[in-house]
Order: sequence, then C-alpha cells, then structure tokens
Amino acid sequence: MDPRCDAYPLLTAKDYPAPAVFEPANLLREARRQRNLPDIAVPTVGLLDPDGDIVRHLAASGHGRIHPGWACYHTQMWTVDLDGIEIGVVGMAVGAPFAVLVAEQLAASGAELILSITSAGQIAAVQELPCFVLIEKALRDEGTSVHYQPPGRWSRLDAELQRRLVGAFDHLAEPVSRGASWTTDAPYRETACAIEAAQQDNIVCVEMEAAGLYAYAAARNQSVVCFAHITNTMATEGADFEKGADNGAHDALALARAAAAALL
Repeated sequence: MDPRCDAYPLLTAKDYPAPAVFEPANLLREARRQRNLPDIAVPTVGLLDPDGDIVRHLAASGHGRIHPGWACYHTQMWTVDLDGIEIGVVGMAVGAPFAVLVAEQLAASGAELILSITSAGQIAAVQELPCFVLIEKALRDEGTSVHYQPPGRWSRLDAELQRRLVGAFDHLAEPVSRGASWTTDAPYRETACAIEAAQQDNIVCVEMEAAGLYAYAAARNQSVVCFAHITNTMATEGADFEKGADNGAHDALALARAAAAALL
C-alpha cells in the first residue's frame, strides 16, 4: 500500500524550487484574448481590499476609474490617484487562496508593490477600535502558505520593507501599531481554545490573508505589506464592525498612500 494514501495531502508532493505548470501570465494572456482586452500594465502599487469598501467608495464617489486592461476573470480593478501616486485597487479578494491568486496576477501585470488592508478581529488589548496594525508576522493557520514555503509556524514581513516603514504612519489620523496576526481559513471556527493559544503567542488580531501573502512574497521575491484594520471583537459585545466615515475608505487610502510613499 502506498504510504501516502493516508497522509495529509497538504503536506505531501511539494517541490518548492520547481516552477509551476500553470503560471498567472498564461491565464492573463488567455483572458485578454477571450475578452479582447488591451495589454496595459497595471499601476506600480496594487491594493487588495477584501471587504470591498474601498472599491465601493471609489465607484460611488467618482474618484476612481475601471482599469481597462485588468484581465482577472474574477475581479475588477479600480484605479485612483492619491496625491501623485496611482494605486490599483482590487476588491473582494477574501481569504489567503484568493488573495494570493490576485497578488500573483497583479505582479504578472506590472505591480511592483502589493498592499493588503483587511478587516480583523481583536485578540489582544489594543487602542480604541477601529485601529490599524502593520502585520510583522502571521501565524500560518491556513493552507495556502504551505504551497509556497515549507511548513513552519510564521510567515513574516520582509525585514527591509519593515525597516523602511518606520515612522511612515506617524502623521495619520487613525493610529497604526505593529504586531502579529493569526491567519485562519475558518473564521467561524475561532474557538475559545484557539483564541487562548493566539493570546499566548502575543497575537494582536485574527484575519484571513497575511500568512499566505507573506509566504508568496518570500517564495516569489515580491514586495508585499499586509495591514489589519481591527474593527471588531467577533460581534461578542455591543456594536461591532464599525470603520468610520464611508466605511473607513478614507483612512485606508491614506494608509495605502503613506506606505507607498515610504516604499517606492
């Protein structure tokens, strides 16, 4: 009997240095052909907006425009000029598998810096909600990261990017702290046991994308920075999930602009 038959498949048949057979450029090429799209590079900065609040704001306010060459089958890209820095925003990329899929396509389309600003649940005591956290490391309680990096406990923000972001957010209206997150694939399985374990690891918040995105960044030598927008206590007490004016779009765009300015 093949010993792999009862093995957990997520941890088997991995060849980390090997190239993938299915590359994002191949999909983008075929999407352009089928949809008759022009081959136009996306902005240098790509922003993942899992909640979709930023793209909804750009559409409703008239401040953004649809990128005519974004060839993703699943999403639209809205572009916006933030005081001279153009950013391409892709909404609804929820969870590490989808976020990394879009990140791969962003890089293949010309993006050199990818930012992610995702809603997160509070684990440790933080300043008054809502607040932002620059995720310095993410607990790999998901599956995507294992396809890019050998098994391990944490995915980490690149040290040079981390250094260049020191002081970049001091002028922002909403505070930005630094800390660790817990990336989960199953938000409705955040049990008391799992939360207690995260607290013992000094984890600040729980989200769904960062561990996969940082593992992808390390494997592909890409620049990726993940932020958590802590907005809730998992709806366990009182009003929750409040982001402020226009669902936090202004604060999130200001954060993205500050990060881009520090890193470009």
